Amino acid sequence: MKRLAPLVLRRLWQGLLTIAVIAAFNFILLRLAPGSPADVLAGESGAADPAMMASIVEKFALDQPLHVQLGRYLWAVANLDLGHSYRDDQPVLALILARLPATLLLMASAILVAFIGGVLFGVAASRRVNGPLDQAITVGSLLSYATPTFWSGLMLITLFSVKLGWLPSTGMQSVAEDYEGLDHALDIGRHLLLPTVSLALFYMAIYTRLMRAAMLEVYGLDYVRAARSRGLSERAVAFRHVLRNALLPMVTMVGVQIGSILGGSVVVETTYGWPGLGRLAFASVGRRDYNLLMAILLFCSVMVILTNLVVDILYTVLDPRIEHRR
Repeated sequence: MKRLAPLVLRRLWQGLLTIAVIAAFNFILLRLAPGSPADVLAGESGAADPAMMASIVEKFALDQPLHVQLGRYLWAVANLDLGHSYRDDQPVLALILARLPATLLLMASAILVAFIGGVLFGVAASRRVNGPLDQAITVGSLLSYATPTFWSGLMLITLFSVKLGWLPSTGMQSVAEDYEGLDHALDIGRHLLLPTVSLALFYMAIYTRLMRAAMLEVYGLDYVRAARSRGLSERAVAFRHVLRNALLPMVTMVGVQIGSILGGSVVVETTYGWPGLGRLAFASVGRRDYNLLMAILLFCSVMVILTNLVVDILYTVLDPRIEHRR
């Protein structure tokens, strides 16, 4: 673990610099976009006169030069102050923390389902190359990869909610029921099932194809042939010698796609009415709630950076040789 300390410190320092650049880029990009919070707030209040517009602009310091606003924003972020929501007039951090558990639950469930499914299907396909099972898995993964997330979500709602009535189609929990303890957890699980499957199908297809290719590549290495020459069974060779090394590109892919999964959660959360950060970000775009949107983007960036740090650490666990090359 002592050898991991320099790696962790170096990655954290790089992450801080990356977060600063991302924060500045997001601020400038959103400020250059057409429209402003003053237009939205004045329009909603029905009092879009010059005095009202000037009051809103002054209240949120939108009359300051861009570089002054950027400097104040970066200083506030450095002091962990994400500001107030223009629309809700609440601390942005409180709004995000209220929605963050729902998004983390959805993402963790989708990643777990996609990763486990991809490993199982990839291993099964690699052990029966070009056989009926391999072909069936290949066709299934291609269909999952080619199907848009919103379409699979709508089809799952139509089948399991509308036609069969087995699962709820929207929300995170039953509003009319007063569940507690285990019943409450099971109720959330029922609401979580369809969004998780919708988000996981696309990534499971990628992981299946990647795992199959990685297994076949490792099967051709010298140490695998040596293991076979010692009389080990194919099952032992697959799970004891091949699987561990084949998992390395899978771990890499999960770290790279965290940002993509966060983006996919916007579609899934909107489709299923899931009360997470993706749905909140979608709403903040239409309301020109810049502080809230920038904070959500910043949170997503931090999550991606921390995930990649975890991936680097997992690499050294799966293959200790990597630790000596860093």
